[in-house]
Amino acid sequence: MPKNDKMKQYDSRYSDLYNIPIDGFFNAAFSVDCVIFGYHAGDLKVLLIQRGVDPYENYWALPGDLVYPHEDLDDSAHRVLSELTSVDDVEMTQVHTFGAVNRHPLGRVITISYMALVEISELNPHAANWAKKTQWHSVKKIPKLAFDHLEILTYAEERLKTLILEEPIWTKVIPEKFTITDVQMVFETILERKYDKGNFRKKAAQMKFLKKLDETEVGVRHRPSLLHAFDERQFKRFRESGLVMEF
Repeated sequence: MPKNDKMKQYDSRYSDLYNIPIDGFFNAAFSVDCVIFGYHAGDLKVLLIQRGVDPYENYWALPGDLVYPHEDLDDSAHRVLSELTSVDDVEMTQVHTFGAVNRHPLGRVITISYMALVEISELNPHAANWAKKTQWHSVKKIPKLAFDHLEILTYAEERLKTLILEEPIWTKVIPEKFTITDVQMVFETILERKYDKGNFRKKAAQMKFLKKLDETEVGVRHRPSLLHAFDERQFKRFRESGLVMEF
C-alpha cells in the first residue's frame, strides 16, 4: 500500500482519538547536539563551532545538525561531530532531550544532546562542511550561543558533575599511570571545588581500584610521587556495592 494511502487509513482509524489529524504528529524534525568537554592540566573547555549558515550564521554553537530519516540517533551524533569538526572515535553518552516548541526558528525540532569528556591534547578538531571554525572555549567564558545551546551546555555540565562520581570517565583525561594529584586535579576542576590534599589521599587510599604501582614519577623537580593504575574489575565491584566516588 502506498505511504499516503496508509496515512489515510491511520487517519480514519484514529480520527476520534486526537483533536488534530494523525499526520500532524509527523511534521517535526530531530537533531543531535554534541557537548564535547575537553580537559587539560586543570582547565575545562567545550568544543564549539562557528556556524556558516542560517539560522544564526556566524554564531558560536555546539556541533549539531539534523538526524537523517534512516539514521539511528547514536550513529547520527557521531556523523554530525565528524562532519563538522573532523573528530572521530569519541565515546559519547546520551544526556537529555530538549523539545521546546519554538526552540528552532524554521519549525519544530526536537534535539537529543550527547556528551563526552576528552583530553584536549589528543584531539585535533578543524572545521568542515558548513562550520566556519572550531575552537575550544573555557566553560567559564562562553560566548553568546545559537538556539538554546547555552541551556543544553549548562545541563551537560551538571550531568558531568554527577557522572564523574559514578563512572570512571576521569580515566580518559589522565595518563595510564597516574598520581593521586592527577586524580584530585580532575575532580577539583570538574566539580569546581577544592579538596584538602591529605583528606583526598586518605580517601583515595581506601579505593582498591586505584592500584598502587612499584613506580614513581620521573623527570620531576619535586619529590617523585607514587604512581597508580586504574583497576577496572575492582571499580566494577565498587559500583556494584552501591558506592560512588566521594572525597
